[in-house]
Amino acid sequence: MSIILNIETSTTNCSVSLSKKGETFALLEDNSKDYSHAERLHVYIEKLLAENNLTPNQLDAIAVSKGPGSYTGLRIGVSAAKGLCFALNKPLISVSTLAALAHQVDIKEGIIIPMLDARRMEVYSAVFDETYNEVRLVEAQILEADSFANYLEEGPVYFIGNGVEKSKTIIQHPNAHFIDSKLPSANEMSAIAYSKYKNNNFEDVAYFEPYYLKDFIALKPKKR
Repeated sequence: MSIILNIETSTTNCSVSLSKKGETFALLEDNSKDYSHAERLHVYIEKLLAENNLTPNQLDAIAVSKGPGSYTGLRIGVSAAKGLCFALNKPLISVSTLAALAHQVDIKEGIIIPMLDARRMEVYSAVFDETYNEVRLVEAQILEADSFANYLEEGPVYFIGNGVEKSKTIIQHPNAHFIDSKLPSANEMSAIAYSKYKNNNFEDVAYFEPYYLKDFIALKPKKR
């Protein structure tokens, strides 16, 4: 039946979905902006399964958003997914956070650039065509006026993600289209996870780690 539990915790959006044959049939998420994943994630998983009359053992696989994104958020999501896989003896599937985010954009032509906010004027981004083929790998980059100029000169470019807010203050081009207020969601993970499931494209549960892209830097608390 290929029922897959999808977990997305790379940003402030705590998102969980259930899918069958690549189609989402149940979704529960909350963007409370306070990174409450540690408290909510397992509650959401249990609630979603109960509401759909499913037991954990009826799942065929667990899919998790692998990053890049919040260090803490990714760690919580991956830890939960690995724990379920160990306990249930189910395969683990990893889904690129930016690839899933790109799937929120439906276009006939042009380029999709999902971007997640990093520090200061930096973003994590990748580049996809209209059929979601990755044409440029994930990078951490400082936004400048000529960022993505080669794509913008060729045609329409659609920017999506929480990096949009600062990118639209810097990138000024008639071909630039900014899609506001969008975050990665477990909803768009379904099709990608199912494709990997059919191809037995699984992770090693024991050794899999999130794709942080950059080393974690602990910031000193501000003095009061």
